[in-house]
Amino acid sequence: MVVDQKGIFVIGDSISLDYGPHLEAALPESISYSRKEGNEEAYQNLDVPRGANGGDSLRVKEYLSYLKAGGVFHCDLLLLNCGLHDIKSDPNSGELRVSPEQYRANLHEIVSTCEALSDQLLWMRITPVDDERHAQRGCGFNRVQKDVDLYNTIADEVMTERGIPILALDEFTLQQGLEQDLYRDGVHFLKPIHKLQGDYIAQQVTSYLSA
Repeated sequence: MVVDQKGIFVIGDSISLDYGPHLEAALPESISYSRKEGNEEAYQNLDVPRGANGGDSLRVKEYLSYLKAGGVFHCDLLLLNCGLHDIKSDPNSGELRVSPEQYRANLHEIVSTCEALSDQLLWMRITPVDDERHAQRGCGFNRVQKDVDLYNTIADEVMTERGIPILALDEFTLQQGLEQDLYRDGVHFLKPIHKLQGDYIAQQVTSYLSA
């Protein structure tokens, strides 16, 4: 019998679509799992954020504002990530989809909005990119590790300043093997990695909610 039912809500990019089922399966019965809906729509094209794919920080900010305006959403723990779509850059101009300055401002607004939506916000760092394999995807935009590092640094600064705990999924993922053992396309991971990520996040979430 479950005496104290707690719950998490996930808002993340396409990486979260892959680890999500494993995270849900690894959680104890006392913790319920839910997320932004629309998996089928999101999987039609992982490079175009829609449905369950949270997208860049502007899209996440707008979605959170929508939830707040509804006045009925609340969760115990909000597991949140955005950044991979922010660092998309134009192959010709090099211009980033969301500038570092705007990313920082968006994250501050996101944290403020989340204060009304959850008891606890847990930030997830942006997962790593294999530059060479990503470039071979031919997806019409660039995405490189140096920008992942920059935007993770920005998020670290914002979350530390605001007192938000940070989950280093990037570091955990890189510890799971060589590049050929991790990626299926330079940004998304192989199925065995999905399960490892889900199990790891479940352990962290359970620890935070137990505390």
